[in-house]
Amino acid sequence: MNVNNITFKKPGEFEETRFEKIHNVIFDNSNLASTVVAKEIAFLVRSKQEKNEKCILGLATGSSPVKVYEELVRMHKEDGLSFVNVITFNLDEYLPMEKNDIESYHYFMHEHLFNHIDILPQNIHIPDGTISSDEIYQYCVDYELMIKDVGGLDFQLLGIGRTGHVGFNEPGSHLNSGTRRITLDHLTRADAASSFLGIENVPRKAITMGIATVLSAKRIILLGWGQHKAQIIKETIEGTVSSLVPATYLQNHKNTTFIIDKEAGTELTRNKTPWLVKPCIWEEKLKSKAIVWLCELTEKSILKLTDKDYNDNGMSSLLAEQGESYNLNIEMFNKLQHTITGWPGGKANSDDSKRPERSTPSKKRVVVFSPHPDDDVISMGGTLDRLIDQGHDVHVVYQTSGNIAVSNQEALKFAEVCSSINGSSNTINNILNNLSNKQNDIVASKNIRELKGLIRRSESLAATRYLNLPDEKVHFLDLPFYETGKVKKNELSENDILIMKKIIEDIKPHQIYAAGDLADPHGTHKVCLNALFESLEILKSKEFMKQCWVWLYRGAWQEWETYEIEMAVPMSPDQVLKKRKSIFCHQSQKDGVMFQGDDNREFWVRAEDRNRLTAEKYNKLGLADYAAIEAFKRYKF
Repeated sequence: MNVNNITFKKPGEFEETRFEKIHNVIFDNSNLASTVVAKEIAFLVRSKQEKNEKCILGLATGSSPVKVYEELVRMHKEDGLSFVNVITFNLDEYLPMEKNDIESYHYFMHEHLFNHIDILPQNIHIPDGTISSDEIYQYCVDYELMIKDVGGLDFQLLGIGRTGHVGFNEPGSHLNSGTRRITLDHLTRADAASSFLGIENVPRKAITMGIATVLSAKRIILLGWGQHKAQIIKETIEGTVSSLVPATYLQNHKNTTFIIDKEAGTELTRNKTPWLVKPCIWEEKLKSKAIVWLCELTEKSILKLTDKDYNDNGMSSLLAEQGESYNLNIEMFNKLQHTITGWPGGKANSDDSKRPERSTPSKKRVVVFSPHPDDDVISMGGTLDRLIDQGHDVHVVYQTSGNIAVSNQEALKFAEVCSSINGSSNTINNILNNLSNKQNDIVASKNIRELKGLIRRSESLAATRYLNLPDEKVHFLDLPFYETGKVKKNELSENDILIMKKIIEDIKPHQIYAAGDLADPHGTHKVCLNALFESLEILKSKEFMKQCWVWLYRGAWQEWETYEIEMAVPMSPDQVLKKRKSIFCHQSQKDGVMFQGDDNREFWVRAEDRNRLTAEKYNKLGLADYAAIEAFKRYKF
């Protein structure tokens, strides 16, 4: 079995990777990467079997290793991979935490792996979240001894948190730390808040293997997926070893490989600024990226860059290839200038050669896909207003119900109103009883989910009506993959794709807008985007699709890099205010929204800050000074 593509290689040996201190392999996507990692684990298990030896695996939880475990299960069922000789030790567990709690790592491991393979129950070791305070010290000592007694870890699988933690070794963890109780960092708890339906429900403590325990493994693979991991991946691979970023301790391990996807690797020097580490082929995208970077570095507008600026900052080869800076500057300035348009649906009867959208047809059928009810106005409320106001046939399509993002307190208010109107309803009375009693299983309750979904629907219609969009132009798909009643969603199904295909075929759009967020490869936005991409792939041969352009927007947290933007829609102060009021229609998401992560700003504030920053970046590059800009990147299928 060939797993040489991720076999450990000494880092930093080549000019391109000279800043890197940990071996890493970048894959196009996390699914492919996970499959390759699973193959390495399977190869190790089988090699040990041939020698009649035990295989000792250290395992991780969280979203990162899920696909690895799925592939191992597949290999067991279809390829005959046995785990009878495998002994496992999990990294960590929340404290306190019951084993049968759906948020426990005991539950996670059995749901994703152990229940589906032939591993012996006595060979499974997961830290016990029910251990009392007076027993915890000895328990941790015993956990260490069990690992040593079986000969140590042959292989350790890791994820990485945004604090740089591995396991639950938070910032400040010592190099020589062993298995112990630890207090969780606020950011770690914030990242887990969605699973626990609020940060207040996330345990403050945990049991974790220590840094020394992890480093004792003969082979370590760390998984990193998504753009939100890019910065910590860079700090870990290229930074100095520090207890403030515990993952940097892995620089001292002689057989560690980071397996990351393209998004997670974007901040590495060889990817972000390749001209600093290697000769470059100056394609248009790279040229644009480099010039914008140079402007930010020198704090100059595009037209003020000099030959010296290019030469002093690693871009002399671009000058040598393309000529003097004056011509490069003019070309880049015009390129960015041509992205700006107040006519996102195209301007009728105009020369569209220097505009991002076509002038014909003058009135376009437009579909705006919104993963959740509110993403449309949060991400492109100004553009949506423009499209409606300029007379295009606009349809807003909400892909999921967004029901789990409504708090129980918010749902209770609506249930009480319903009860006041129709107090004899058994359904409402049951909802009231469940919400009032704060039952743990209310998220999975069908009636409560329906109520929460209706709340999101009514808010969406309030927003679209405020923007003068008729109700018949608003569509609610309620894609099945989302309707689990839990934070964890199902995989995309054929039924999801059929629903997506139908709405596209029914409307036959000239334009499609969709959320292009890539932060979490398993998040709802990415799943909704995949549903669109799969639908487009099936439909692309249709005659109407030849006239269809797809524009991707970003969500509340991020914006496209300036050099990536292909359509920039400026907003006046009045439009900024109008967008704000349309977001306010989503009252259940306004105050104390459940899944806002570590950013405490409300969605409307984040959106305004992001749009203002985009406008400021354009202005600093020497372009017009706008109040705000919404940005889009075209997807060509």
